[in-house]
Amino acid sequence: MGARLLIVRAAPLTTVQDAGRPGMLVHGVAASGPMDRAAHARAGLLAGATDGAGLEFTRAGLDLRIGHGQARLGWDGGRFSARIDGKPVAWPGGATLAAGATLSIEPGEAGNYGYLRFGGALDLPAVLGSRSTSTRARLGGVDGRPLRAGDELVLRGEGVEPRIPPAPPMEDGPIRFVWGIHADRFAPSVRAAFLRGLFRVTPTMDRMGVRLADEAAVFAGASILSLVSEPVLPGDIQVLGDGTPIVLMRDHQPTGGYPRIGTVISADLDRFAQLRAGSAVAFAPVSVDHAHRLLRSRPR
Repeated sequence: MGARLLIVRAAPLTTVQDAGRPGMLVHGVAASGPMDRAAHARAGLLAGATDGAGLEFTRAGLDLRIGHGQARLGWDGGRFSARIDGKPVAWPGGATLAAGATLSIEPGEAGNYGYLRFGGALDLPAVLGSRSTSTRARLGGVDGRPLRAGDELVLRGEGVEPRIPPAPPMEDGPIRFVWGIHADRFAPSVRAAFLRGLFRVTPTMDRMGVRLADEAAVFAGASILSLVSEPVLPGDIQVLGDGTPIVLMRDHQPTGGYPRIGTVISADLDRFAQLRAGSAVAFAPVSVDHAHRLLRSRPR
């Protein structure tokens, strides 16, 4: 029998996530997957994971007890704090825990999402090729829902030798994007104001999207704010009918009927996902070729 894990406490929207379901939008199902892919991968190295699935938790953290056997765990993501049986341990980090041990992950000073990975594989069924939880479609994970206190998870196998991941790049400054398919529907003056403007992350955020406050009223006078619905992608910057910009995230809807002035590049989407409510956001355009070079240069 593999190790058994008991969820003692879980932050809202704690879910199982793996690489997701790319290619399923044609069937109306978002890809899902980690909001911060790089942190998910680093936690996997710290755990010696041979399996792609792990837990994504939000700012309140979680408590997890080893109910049977032993398990190697690795954790990473936004700046949280961690304790094993009440004793502080490094964040990010990893450890092998025996039966009865409790890992507590508590709120920290920055970030929205953290990740817990395992040496063994989570014994959960794949749905449409993935164990990622899609709460909107009620697919994957545990009954297609967020985890809650009392849930038990089973691990199969032992994993491999843990590795110390490369340090994440220390990035700040504007969020980089490529101009979107509808950029030319906005007047040149609006596009210029978008590059000069300062936006702010609002508390209205989830795995579907992040609503921004348009403090400079960049889009207040925009007139073409409704279109025939078209497929959308993670990172798309949609401008709603009232002029509110929303950045679409991993569980976005399959189609959208609002113009997309740009798309946040993959190399910056993890960083954007970790910005807390109240954070100021500026945008800077790059070419598609430059976005590809940035993505290829990132640690793997």
